[in-house]
Amino acid sequence: MRNISDVIEGYLRQVIELSERDHIEIKRSEVAEKFQCVPSQINYVINTRFTIDRGYLVESKRGGGGYIRIKRIRLHQKSDVIAEVIERLEHGATQIMAEDIVFRLLDEEIISKREAKLILSAVDRGTLLLPIPTRDEVRARILIAMFFTIKYQTNI
Repeated sequence: MRNISDVIEGYLRQVIELSERDHIEIKRSEVAEKFQCVPSQINYVINTRFTIDRGYLVESKRGGGGYIRIKRIRLHQKSDVIAEVIERLEHGATQIMAEDIVFRLLDEEIISKREAKLILSAVDRGTLLLPIPTRDEVRARILIAMFFTIKYQTNI
């Protein structure tokens, strides 16, 4: 059974996909009421599932007329997505960042499920038994090498 965070994420993704605009605006309290949860649960989902590494920009405006705007970043070329990801990896990659990037590439059909599993197992903290920050630097270098290979070997 899926947990409430998965359900809320699925709902928000569906709203984004069905939207005719390039973004959606939601009221945290309204979404919380819809799912009968606390508003902080909505914050948690947005902060962990709608990150830049997963291909989203999030803006918020507080106050009475406040909203949360979620925008899906869609680049025209798959090679542009990989180039953007590689640029973000230049300063290292945490486990969460690596996972988010892989999920984004999977979501945008740049990599297969099999490739995603292989990449994640290669850069997992259990595989890279090194101290931080060395582990994050090594993880980023491995990801960059893999993504360069994907970019130039598959001609995307």
